[in-house]
Amino acid sequence: MAPMTSAGEEMHALVERLYPLCRSITGDGVRATLDIVGEYVPLQVHEVPTGTQVLDWTVPQEWNIRDAYVADGAGNRVVDFAASSLHVLGYSVPVARTMPLAELRAHLHTLPDRPSWVPYRTSYYKPEWGFCLAQDTLDALPEGDYEVRIDSTLKDGHLTYAEHVVPGRVPDEVIVSCHVCHPSLANDNLAGIAVATYLARALAEESPYYTYRFVYAPGTIGAITWLARNAERIERVKHGLVLACAGDSGQLTYKQSRRGDAEIDRVLRHVLAASERPHRVTEFTPYGYDERQYCSPGFDLGVGSLSRTPYAGYPEYHTSADNPDFVSPEAMTDTLAVCREAFGVLDRNRRYVNLSPYGEPQLGRRGLYDSLGGRSDAKQAQMAMLWVLSLSDGEHGLLDVAERSGLPFATVAAAADALHDAGLIKE
Repeated sequence: MAPMTSAGEEMHALVERLYPLCRSITGDGVRATLDIVGEYVPLQVHEVPTGTQVLDWTVPQEWNIRDAYVADGAGNRVVDFAASSLHVLGYSVPVARTMPLAELRAHLHTLPDRPSWVPYRTSYYKPEWGFCLAQDTLDALPEGDYEVRIDSTLKDGHLTYAEHVVPGRVPDEVIVSCHVCHPSLANDNLAGIAVATYLARALAEESPYYTYRFVYAPGTIGAITWLARNAERIERVKHGLVLACAGDSGQLTYKQSRRGDAEIDRVLRHVLAASERPHRVTEFTPYGYDERQYCSPGFDLGVGSLSRTPYAGYPEYHTSADNPDFVSPEAMTDTLAVCREAFGVLDRNRRYVNLSPYGEPQLGRRGLYDSLGGRSDAKQAQMAMLWVLSLSDGEHGLLDVAERSGLPFATVAAAADALHDAGLIKE
């Protein structure tokens, strides 16, 4: 794994590489995206046919687009899909017509309050067509006839998603999920894809306790499809995290699972507070990203969501201003660091039983005090041993110890290792 500083630059380069691709909930743009991600981590790609019943939904027809434009009477493309995939309403049906501007206006989408930005709009489940453009561009268009062309197909095909698994020492799983359906939007969600990918690479070097399953899927319908196809093994999923909006300059935001007291919730609250980073922890709401699918009451998984500025919380959200310049290597590095810290705690947060529970065991004759000699945190490490012994009753995990004692989790975990090696506690 590259050092964190270079990892930030590499993540940003991945965002820039993925940015031009036209993604949607289905289609070749998703496949091209996964092909590139597959150069960084091996992926198992799944193709689910149109018409497949997935929970209460049905896999839709596959959408692909080759070209689209609006051209004036002289043949000049005043709106051009080749310049940005945002210029076309997502899932637009094909059209080849000439019409006056007055008629065309009904199919044009702008942001009057941000006149130089192009909005992102879709019409996944209703046959429609349209273009997105800057209000400034629209205001400059003279009346007259315009050639309108959308060279797209909407036909039976497949929904595509992919998985990458980092094997752990136990089959219990942590899922890390990000959506791959947004077109040229850097923070939402190319930064999430990049952070997830580099997190997977980092975990592969650490021999983790849990098995980590990374899910790269289209938003909503992709997560629903994954859940439908994995319902029989869902009990293996013990924890999860949805990554989105991972690269802007805002403070970190953790949205708790529906349970609110899931272990992942406690871990993220602890890690963010202990790090002294500016951050927010918010309650669960059934709106947002795919945490709402994983947390739906039938599954009720302990899955939270980590972002920087949450969805719709920044003016650039779902506009052309969410470009690679809007995200930074430093912000993605910080998001990645928090993920690694959180999963480090999650992986190590296990329960122990004190094998010498009647009175305080003699630590000195076991060399445990001597091992602390010369350490600047010797007193803290000694207290951590005493706290671990006190709370190793089979009911409390190491995170409980850290929270109750106010000691750093890493110090508590090191104390548990020393006590375990000395035969005083067991898992």
